[in-house]
Amino acid sequence: MKNNEQKPEFLFDKINYKILLIGIGVIALGFILMAGGGSDDPNVFNEDIFNFRRIRLAPTTVLIGFGITIYAILKNPKKA
Repeated sequence: MKNNEQKPEFLFDKINYKILLIGIGVIALGFILMAGGGSDDPNVFNEDIFNFRRIRLAPTTVLIGFGITIYAILKNPKKA
């Protein structure tokens, strides 16, 4: 056994993982907001697929989630 063994070092700090999980949660929320709006009968058109929530809010939420995850990856916890 070596006397100078070091404990394994993680690539990210604890705060990075927290921010990353928040970003993944925001992405999941965006996809949940996108769901629904279909019609059970294929002969009937449902206008709900074109409402504000599915066209503007959900994709914006997904993009914000991607931005949060990119920030979590690029954040350098070593700065003092």
